[in-house]
Amino acid sequence: MKTLTLRISLIALLAVLTVPALLQRPDSMASAAPAEPTRLEPEAKHRFASRLASRFMTSYHYRSPDMDEAFSERVFNQYLSALDPNRMYFTAADIEKLSEYRPHMANAIKSADLEPAYEVFNLYVERVDERTAHALSLLEDRFDFTVDEDYHFDRSEDPWAEDSQELDEIWRKRVKNDWLRLKLADQEEDEIVETLSERYENLRRRIHEFNSEEVFSFFMNAFTRSIEPHSSYMSPRTSENFEISMRLSLDGIGAMLQRETEYTTVVEVVPGGPAELDGQLKEGDRIVAVGQGDDEEMVDVVGWRLDDVVDLIRGERDTVVRLEILPADTGLSGPSEQIRLVRDEVKLEEQAASKEIIEVPAGDETRRIGVVRVPVFYVDFEGRSRNQPNYRSSTRDVRRLVNELKDENIDGLLVDLRGNGGGALVEATTMTGLFIDTGPIVQVRDSRGHVKLETDNEPGMAWEGPLAVLVDRRSASASEIFAAAIQDYGRGVIIGEPTFGKGTVQNLIDLDNMARSEDTQLGQLKLTMAQFYRVAGGSTQNKGVVPDIRLPTPGDPEEYGESALDFAMPWAEIDATDYTPVADLEPLVELARHRHEMRLESDEELVELLKDMSEWEKDSERDSISLLESVRREEMDEAEERRSDQFAGADEELLGDEVDSDEADADADESEEEEEPDVYLTETTRILSDLIGLDRERLLAHRQVEE
Repeated sequence: MKTLTLRISLIALLAVLTVPALLQRPDSMASAAPAEPTRLEPEAKHRFASRLASRFMTSYHYRSPDMDEAFSERVFNQYLSALDPNRMYFTAADIEKLSEYRPHMANAIKSADLEPAYEVFNLYVERVDERTAHALSLLEDRFDFTVDEDYHFDRSEDPWAEDSQELDEIWRKRVKNDWLRLKLADQEEDEIVETLSERYENLRRRIHEFNSEEVFSFFMNAFTRSIEPHSSYMSPRTSENFEISMRLSLDGIGAMLQRETEYTTVVEVVPGGPAELDGQLKEGDRIVAVGQGDDEEMVDVVGWRLDDVVDLIRGERDTVVRLEILPADTGLSGPSEQIRLVRDEVKLEEQAASKEIIEVPAGDETRRIGVVRVPVFYVDFEGRSRNQPNYRSSTRDVRRLVNELKDENIDGLLVDLRGNGGGALVEATTMTGLFIDTGPIVQVRDSRGHVKLETDNEPGMAWEGPLAVLVDRRSASASEIFAAAIQDYGRGVIIGEPTFGKGTVQNLIDLDNMARSEDTQLGQLKLTMAQFYRVAGGSTQNKGVVPDIRLPTPGDPEEYGESALDFAMPWAEIDATDYTPVADLEPLVELARHRHEMRLESDEELVELLKDMSEWEKDSERDSISLLESVRREEMDEAEERRSDQFAGADEELLGDEVDSDEADADADESEEEEEPDVYLTETTRILSDLIGLDRERLLAHRQVEE
């Protein structure tokens, strides 16, 4: 199961980084005559796969669903959300008509009566045709950008439009906003009409390219996601692409993407990938166009399905891809920027653990804080199984780095797990063992209630001194196991923000093994079959690990992570296992927390951080945007001014007052390659330094048990 857990984690990564789109990428943007709608129907193999999936989900899933009317309504709503997430196509009248299927969706899967799912999809295709035809007709006229009105771009929680007339008005504002954004990017009217015509024709064409297999996959995933968010169905084609991706190198830009309203948004820049090494693409950026090489025309991707966008971004290693983005810090008002990236594999070496030393002033002395960055919990399973003496693993690398830091006389150690989404369970266990003597690390409970202990049995510690762990909302799974164990044992202080909250284990079931003939491909199911529990008894599921000292971060933690996902499994608790905490750090933590809060009011960088967070939260709460050209230009100018002020401040600090112009230009060019200051890392090292200074009873330092 441990090997499979890593495989699942890698599969989840590949699903965004490298899996080809379900639809073929258009070879040309020239619009063809719209195809006549083909009414899709389920195939015999889909009925068989449906029965199998129902049986496995109800018999082996950790949270076996009741296939009743309430669950049927979940499936119905999830299916509508998958097809029309922003409520731009169906009307309230459509939903009323389709509601006859609402109480029967669960039984439809169990009995393989799949016609309702296909009826819903066929109506969806009709509505897309109507909307795109209306959008194209709007391009024949011109818009008045002096009219004071707003475009409500996030309709995901809005009521369905009453009728087609209400949708016409919604789409008028959408097309007007699309036009205005291109106008603000200095496109001429003829260019705007051409760009938007291609966009809407493309939307219509891609919808017509769906086949019966893909509709079945949409419906089955509405079923699995109605149970909990980490279970899924993979069609034969998707399964095959996963397997291919497992064998090949990860060639792409190294970014996790997701669809938000009409835009493809960067969720995470993956350590070791081209985007992370380049430094231009940031979390929260919206991708609006993609171009191949240095010369090919940019392809507008607003409104595209995520799989289509990923397919455009992927490509052969060492080839160029250009992205036009709306930066996260400027919002939808723009202006857009274009960045150039060279596709490459996500290199293991770049994902490997690394170290640095940060010197923190403390009165008359300076404390040396060693930092070990662990982007992922990795292990060479093949080398480990063969007992190769030099096989690679995160635990081995961290042990080596800690020994090197000890030789450099560090006063404290910080393990940085920000952005670490997990990996091998065995590595979470063995790495925790570097900082405790021996003992249980995590409890794993299966769907039958059986509990298994993962234990560190190797005596001794690689580091006995003061320890802190830095986490953020993207720290998940194995990262949470490590942080939770360090916290429960009182071995170190957890700093940062609440972690993601993924405390479940998934396994793959190959439905092809149950096929009636070798030629029939049915796909695979990913099932949640176990859950992680801390040694103290509480789960890491849903709540994640709550840090001892919270750093200021934007947004509401409840709106990000596991707790924000539909039908996420709840937090739960079982009996604590037999373990011995080494210290109660709360009195010490309280003193250090007070010093941190004082710096939030006095430290220039932290004050600026809080100001930026306030601006970000104000922008992120918006769900509409002005269609007044004057307002949008003013917002663009303000965004540009904020960015200029940030860079100007950095340049002034770098250049000072005594540098001549030639030296200044050279230093400015060199500064562009330097990384931005990591305010969170700096403050965390200060907190650890405070803890060391306050620790008169040496609660943070522990001696290994002598044998």
